[in-house]
Amino acid sequence: MAGFREAQGDLRLEGVTKTFGDFTAVDGIDLEVPRGSFFALLGPSGCGKTTTLRMVAGLEQPTAGRVMIGDTDLTGSRPYERPVNTVFQSYALFPHLTIRDNVAFGPKRRKAADASERADEALQLVQMASFAGRKPAQLSGGQQQRVALARALVNHPEVLLLDEPLGALDLKLRREMQVELKRIQTEVGLTFIHVTHDQEEAMTMADTVAVMNRGHIEQLGAPEELYDLPRTRFVANFLGQANTGVGTIKDVEGDHLVVNVLGTPVKILRSRSQVHEGDVLFGVRPEKVTVSRTRPEGVGNDVRGVVRDVSFLGVATTYLVDMPSGATWSCYEQNLDVEPLDLRPGDEVWLTWNPGHAFGVPTEDEGSLG
Repeated sequence: MAGFREAQGDLRLEGVTKTFGDFTAVDGIDLEVPRGSFFALLGPSGCGKTTTLRMVAGLEQPTAGRVMIGDTDLTGSRPYERPVNTVFQSYALFPHLTIRDNVAFGPKRRKAADASERADEALQLVQMASFAGRKPAQLSGGQQQRVALARALVNHPEVLLLDEPLGALDLKLRREMQVELKRIQTEVGLTFIHVTHDQEEAMTMADTVAVMNRGHIEQLGAPEELYDLPRTRFVANFLGQANTGVGTIKDVEGDHLVVNVLGTPVKILRSRSQVHEGDVLFGVRPEKVTVSRTRPEGVGNDVRGVVRDVSFLGVATTYLVDMPSGATWSCYEQNLDVEPLDLRPGDEVWLTWNPGHAFGVPTEDEGSLG
């Protein structure tokens, strides 16, 4: 048992599968999380991310495959035998104990002589030292979340699992805690694995994001890489907004593919398309599209549309534009101190974008692309 708890190194999942009766929740995933990194498992409800987390924690055992930390195979071991702690959305603090005693509970059970000192250090880390003598009922939700985090960190786990930990907090507090969690992770240097369905949360905090769908990992990489160059239709639509259209590749011009999207020719860099012949889903992000009253000369990749809606957001203005294809595009223009466009619904506009900002993915997703 001590051998499991002393395991150190990268977390590795090898061919991990979990079935419940006829349902496959996690379907043969391979994953390596470098020691000391902040890793996010991102996906919609039912994609298998929480089941994956529970298998790392030991709360579920894989139907097939192995869970490893370094060279130690944890498969089959119980949760308390693993060097892993979990912070859940529900804080599950002991109501009758003080905050200090809540945090010291784990070390005391393990007969640690310095349990109280370790608890105070952990409370200091999450900026809750001044609340050590209070009871959980006297704290706000955000403060209780910090205490739950201190209680997990006090055991010095090799891997800390965060299961939708900010889900119960309001938006402002959630943003503050995102920054705090990243600070704490950097300070303690532990491996954090964060499960969330909130794309902004994953992209704000994680070094690496794995996007899950139907028990598979669709794509894995740095947040900016997944956003800028999705490899599947699912990732393109799940991470942020994308203006997309199904087209057919008609020609190659140097480094570019020429795609006919419902009568409109558009270009995609070959290196930014997962498909090089036949049908392709063309996409470009809203902030990469420029809105003009007149057709810009010599740009190419320009389409005429009609403004449907204008939303002023303070830092930016969002335009919804009806395209000739029947699709409605979203365009996001920053409000700089230049002359505003002053567009109204019904106005005709030209949309342009750099072909180096567009991407192409298969029109249908076929499970995991690794």
